[in-house]
Amino acid sequence: MFLASFLIGLREGLEAALIVGILVAFVHKRGRSDVLAKIWWGVGLSIAIAVSLGAVFTFGAYGLSFESQEIIGGAMSLLAVAMVTWMVFWMLKAGHRMKAELESNAAGALAVGTGWAIAWIAFLSVGREGLETTLMLWGWALQPEALLGALVGILAAVAIGHAVFRGMVRLNFGTFFTYTGAFLIIVAAGILAYGIHDLQEAAVLPGPFSGLPITPTDLGTGEVLVGLTDGPFWMAAFPFGWAFDLTAVIDPTGVWAILAKATVGFTPLMSWLEVTAWASYLLIVLPRFVAAVRRNRAAARAARSTMPSLDQAPVERASAPAATPSASPEQAPAKVLVPERNPS
Repeated sequence: MFLASFLIGLREGLEAALIVGILVAFVHKRGRSDVLAKIWWGVGLSIAIAVSLGAVFTFGAYGLSFESQEIIGGAMSLLAVAMVTWMVFWMLKAGHRMKAELESNAAGALAVGTGWAIAWIAFLSVGREGLETTLMLWGWALQPEALLGALVGILAAVAIGHAVFRGMVRLNFGTFFTYTGAFLIIVAAGILAYGIHDLQEAAVLPGPFSGLPITPTDLGTGEVLVGLTDGPFWMAAFPFGWAFDLTAVIDPTGVWAILAKATVGFTPLMSWLEVTAWASYLLIVLPRFVAAVRRNRAAARAARSTMPSLDQAPVERASAPAATPSASPEQAPAKVLVPERNPS
């Protein structure tokens, strides 16, 4: 749990730190240090709103019924999966031009004159990262190790962002966001399974908690069918029974179970609908992510390969082949013949 929340806080915090660093460097370059305080106002307001939303989502649900809590939790989990997936692919597509777009927006904001427009840019840009972090960590909000991991990750991101801004550290952001993007996709699959479980507990989705006639049960014992072979026929437990039940082997409250849940979304007891959603998400999203990364790398290699030829092109056009004694008439440059004037 600590590791997963740490990496989420590190990635989201580093994105926010990168945005703030670009804005601060731009206003310094333009000689508009007078608007720095307004940028920090925008950043501070976005952080305050993200923390407030997290508090409302967490503590506001206590007065609700169990079913209502599970419905809100499941819906928030699905929203978090959608936002994380969008954010990962957006960074692959637009991350390389983020600096140019931010600077263009900042130039327009500075042209207004007051400087509050650039504070609005900082508020929206950092607020988006804060909202994503709040949604992803909401399910773990009451677990101290998760909150500690997220806080340490955010503080580490601030330190790295400051070091990069000061020129003390060089960081390959493309590699960083690629690997953390792959990790977040795996985490998002686990959040999706967690949300499905909440909605099944609230009886919004059919599953092991729905009861007869929806839930497949053993007619003799009344227990919910589990796995592939349990029941009167093959796959009788599918799709609304349990996919597996390992609670007798793995303690659901143990360290390994908690670590597996925080990283890959695995729990010792999962329904078929959870497993199907988890596997379907990874089978659809992960190959698309890998293909997008490969396209980006191929485009970068193609761009680097064309740079030398572009640099040499002006030299080649400017240089003309010089006539040498051994040059053939076909190779020699053409000469313009001017008839001589006769003095007489």
